[in-house]
Amino acid sequence: MVAAGVLILSGCGGSGSGSSGGGPQAAAKWPPAQGRGSCAVDEQTNVPATMRDGVVLKADVYRPRTKDPVPVILMRTQYGKTEAQIQPYRFQSPDWFASHCYLVVVQDIRGQGASGGTFTEFANDQNDGYDSVEWAARLPGSNGKVGMYGSSYVGATQWLSAVTAPPHLVTIVPSNTASDYYDGWTYEGGEFRLAFIEPWAMGTIGETAAVNRGDTATAQQLQNDSAQFTRWMAYRPYQQFPPMHPGDTNVAPWFFDWMRHPTRDDYWKQWSIRDKYPNVKIPVLDFEGWYDAFLAGGTENFTGMVQRGGTSQARANQRIVIGPWDHVGWGRPGADVSAPMLDDMADPNGSSPVNDLMLAWYDHFLKGQDNKVAGAPTVDYFLMGANKWKTATAWPLPNTRWTTYYLSGNGGNGETGRFGQLTAAQPKDSQAPDTYYYDPNDPVPSAGGHSCCGASSGPQGPYDQYVVEQRSDVLTYTTAAMSADTEITGPTEVKLWASSTAPDTDFTAKLVEVAPDGSTMNLNDGIIRTPFRDSLENPTPTVPGRPYQYTIKIWPTSYLVKAGSRIRLEISSSDYPQFAPNPNTGQPFGTTPDVQGATQTILHDPAHPSSVTLPVIPAGGPETTEFPMDATH
Repeated sequence: MVAAGVLILSGCGGSGSGSSGGGPQAAAKWPPAQGRGSCAVDEQTNVPATMRDGVVLKADVYRPRTKDPVPVILMRTQYGKTEAQIQPYRFQSPDWFASHCYLVVVQDIRGQGASGGTFTEFANDQNDGYDSVEWAARLPGSNGKVGMYGSSYVGATQWLSAVTAPPHLVTIVPSNTASDYYDGWTYEGGEFRLAFIEPWAMGTIGETAAVNRGDTATAQQLQNDSAQFTRWMAYRPYQQFPPMHPGDTNVAPWFFDWMRHPTRDDYWKQWSIRDKYPNVKIPVLDFEGWYDAFLAGGTENFTGMVQRGGTSQARANQRIVIGPWDHVGWGRPGADVSAPMLDDMADPNGSSPVNDLMLAWYDHFLKGQDNKVAGAPTVDYFLMGANKWKTATAWPLPNTRWTTYYLSGNGGNGETGRFGQLTAAQPKDSQAPDTYYYDPNDPVPSAGGHSCCGASSGPQGPYDQYVVEQRSDVLTYTTAAMSADTEITGPTEVKLWASSTAPDTDFTAKLVEVAPDGSTMNLNDGIIRTPFRDSLENPTPTVPGRPYQYTIKIWPTSYLVKAGSRIRLEISSSDYPQFAPNPNTGQPFGTTPDVQGATQTILHDPAHPSSVTLPVIPAGGPETTEFPMDATH
């Protein structure tokens, strides 16, 4: 095991787990009792559904007392059907939705909870999703129309169902979920998403799968190991990760499949959503957060469906809501489950409207009510720093002014300080490059980020970057003070000219707001593993010492940079534990504990104009402190 320093400032726990966060008072505060519908509700537990291969899955059914056939709302979850993703401060209860005269079905997926079969992440949720939708449509009291909902992997179960086009599936409402289970889920820019994947696999899905199959010893061991996640994240090699029992096909063979497939090959493509948008022929209402683990995939799902959805009706009825949230913190007043700075930005206008808007969405598409929630592609987004909701017609926003700044000056932290600049003019004179030494045994600590899954155990959310920026292996480049309030909304792209003494290394980029008093806050970040510079499918090693231009995609943000504040770009080669530290050796991923140091060179001269392009939004346009429930275009 190789030791490495860890600075964890925000969250990763069970993805969508009902046990994540909330604190001892969560049950008393959430869900609120008001807003119930007119139907009384009866609950039936462990209702069986037989899949095409004979495996029986179990669901709890919440049936409204009415003589009229009603639509079905289906959740397929690996986090426990009795929890139904209510905590922490998330969805209303299934009983609440059923009181609005819907037949609500919450089902444990294969090999989890009360359901039969063997659990394998991703593998069965296309066929099982299709079969479960069609089974739910035939339940007594159903009118044959089915909608789905849920967050994180429970969003994935919706997309994996939708790409199979079940005839009775009318709409889905996924929250906090991805477009691809290699890119933006397990890996990002070719690098392993360590702080999300290992704790989640150990302490959530691996443990509950062991409970399901009656392996109490392994379940207890995984529970104990997950409590020591910071120690285990320092373990190499990943393909021999002890807590998941390498070589034992009964425990977690799916985890080691992920390690053995570090490129976007056919193993991953079989489940990819981004490759299958034409198969999806239904409206989608999507909820994402600016610091969520799957934000980039959520925006891609929206644009992919608007451009390539399987019917004109589907393409016209896509809506995405992006708020000041992380993975499980949804801006509820008093919830205190997010990073403190994010809670401050969400208060008082940033509470997620998911329950009310989702109900209105179902009323429209499942009951035929004309309530103006759909009809054209719509982007509802929360502008952090202004505490306002705004609405647009496309993503990226149609009025975006793509504004390029160029890296200039000395971005290092030498004896005379830092003088790295972001300038509007491209370099005209030769400039000395900036260099730093990257040691995989001493990686740059994560200070916030877009990892997963809770605000108590992993790099998630906004934090001051002062400590990180004092390191000699972090370069900074900063604009002049903004002359006017400047809205930054959308993805940011870095074109970085760099070389390394290693054949395989990482480069990271972080977008930071710098207040007039010098305090800093990360807006979002990105990473590229150098062999993946041209392709996630076919990586090629770099030649040590040769400059290459790397594209680093910083995930989206929406923030009002006030006049007098500045914008900063951080460049480094590690962000631990959000991402696995690259060992710099070029050896196959996760196979050895070997590491070596690397000298990194960042170029910013006329022949190598390193730059960052920001999504600047012109001032003006309607905005509101309350979420625009009827905002459609």
